[in-house]
This record gives sequence, structure tokens and C-alpha cells, in this order.
Amino acid sequence: MFEILKNLCNTDGASGDEVAVRDLIIKYIDGFCEWRVDALGNIIVFKKGEKRAVKKVMIDAHMDEVGLIITAVTPDGFLKVKTMGAMDVSVLLARQVKINGEVDGVICSKPIHLLGAEEGKKLPKEETLYIDIGAIDKAQALQNVSLGDCAIICGEYCECEERILSKALDDRVGCAVLIDLIRNESKYDFYASFSVQEEVGLRGVKTATYAINPDSAIVLEGTTAADITDVPEDKKVCIQGEGVAVSFMDKSTVYDRVYYKKALESGLKCQSKSAVTGGNNSGAVHLNREGVRTIALSVPCRYIHSASSVALKQDIISAKELALFMLNGIASGEID
Repeated sequence: MFEILKNLCNTDGASGDEVAVRDLIIKYIDGFCEWRVDALGNIIVFKKGEKRAVKKVMIDAHMDEVGLIITAVTPDGFLKVKTMGAMDVSVLLARQVKINGEVDGVICSKPIHLLGAEEGKKLPKEETLYIDIGAIDKAQALQNVSLGDCAIICGEYCECEERILSKALDDRVGCAVLIDLIRNESKYDFYASFSVQEEVGLRGVKTATYAINPDSAIVLEGTTAADITDVPEDKKVCIQGEGVAVSFMDKSTVYDRVYYKKALESGLKCQSKSAVTGGNNSGAVHLNREGVRTIALSVPCRYIHSASSVALKQDIISAKELALFMLNGIASGEID
């Protein structure tokens, strides 16, 4: 599973430009399930199990990662950009980027020696962001890039014993877990979606859920772990090493109470996600048609939405084990 995760993280796929990630996932799941790609680019999957499910269960993980989109080119060849997804400007300055997987660049940053006293105390605003690709003018820049092209912050996958450091752990951890579930034998039939455009408004999963029309859903995610120095206990959200985080509420969903309690009572290592912040594909999934009972299982990731997110292998394994427990319990009707 971790070799798959490595290859997923090292593949670029900003929102709306998930083709390379999608092709890689298809390579891994082909022959283990039935699959198709819908008009938006979601992969819709049916996994045949040993038994027919009492309830139709969908498992979702999103393929896209945060990035930048080129909106204009200046006369002197710099690229004006907008963020795609929630990104802190502080993690972007002077970072190396890759455009369309081919063109190298760097996000412009004013040298500290030239910052005034007041200017140095403030972060630049998003509208001041530019990418330097070394072009001498607009014409040369447009020979290499076009408006609407996507840039990804470079951050190569590496393992430091039990820790993984990489870009795009949100949500390639979820994709890796879901691929593993599909590639192994299943007790019960289930459906799955590898969805697009989560980071820009939970868009792809809306059509995927409508097509599948599940009774219940398990959303696999990466989430913020703020368990670092000087953060108060009640602000840490979740703790690395304590297992997958189970949400009771966020800014887009109040989660199914029965599923939430059953997960915590499973006997598997897991924890409550303590902060009512953010959101994920559950926000769209649970409102589909007449409603879908939903649970979100999130891998704790430090420094999320940056080039250097950090996750623990044991927490990713925990996500897989709890997802399988919930799948079998819901599909069999034992969890009702």
C-alpha cells in the first residue's frame, strides 16, 4: 500500500486536472473491479464481494490536490496565479513549482533585505503571487504555458522510518487505502468513487454519489493534526499515533451518530476529531437525493496543504482497518 501511496503522491493532480492521478489509479484497480469514468472525471467503481450487501455502501476518496492556476502573464514574463483550494500564503513563498508536469518555476518572494519594517511583519496577499519561469517577456512565457494551466508545489515523497513526508497526502492517503480495499477480496459488494474537484467545492462527488445512489457512505480523508509544540490541547484537532480520526461534525456535515459511536466502540485504534472546522466530501454526499448516512475517517496530517505534509504509517493502516470494519458492519446490516 505504501508503494502505491508513494507513486500517487509523486503524481500531480490539481483540481480539474486529475488525469495523471486517475490513469495511475485505473492501472492499480483494473482487473479487480468494474469501473468507468463519468463526464466530470470521477472513477465510479463496483467491487464484487462474496455476498450481496444488505445496504448499498459507497466509499469515497478524492484524487485532486491543492494547487495554483495561471490567470495572466505580465509583460515581463511573470505568471499571475490564483490558489485552487485552501492554501496559506506562508507555505508558498519561494517554493519550487511544476506546471503541467513539465515547466519548472518558483513563486516570487521579495528578498528580506528589501522589506521595510512594517512590510516584513505582514504576509503578502494572494493577489500579489506570481510565478517566475525564467521567461524574458510575455511572448516567451506563452511559448511554455497557457492561461488555465495548473501549477503544483513540489514536494517529493520520502519515508523517515514510520513517518511519511510528502505533498498531496490530502487525499492520496485516502486513495491508497481505497485502492487496497479494492485489490483485496471483500466479504460484501460495495461501490466506490475516486472523485475530482474536492478542494474547490466538493464538486465531483456530487455527480458520483447521484450515479451510485448509496444508502450509506464512508469518506476517506486526510485532516489537520495540530499536535505540535505550543498548540493548546483543545486546539490540536487530532493526535498522530492515536489512529484514524472520526468526525462528529464539521462546517459542512453533522455526521450519523450511530456510525460515529460504532466506530469508536469498534475496538480498533481511532480517535474523535475534536475541532468543528473545515469540511470534506461528506458535505455533498450526505445530502444526495433523499439523504445518505455518512461517516468520515481521516488520517491525521501535520502541515496539511503544503509541500511537506507528514503522516504516520500506523494511522494510515488504522484508516484501512476501520474502513473495512464499517464497510462490513453496514453492508451486512449489523450496524443499523
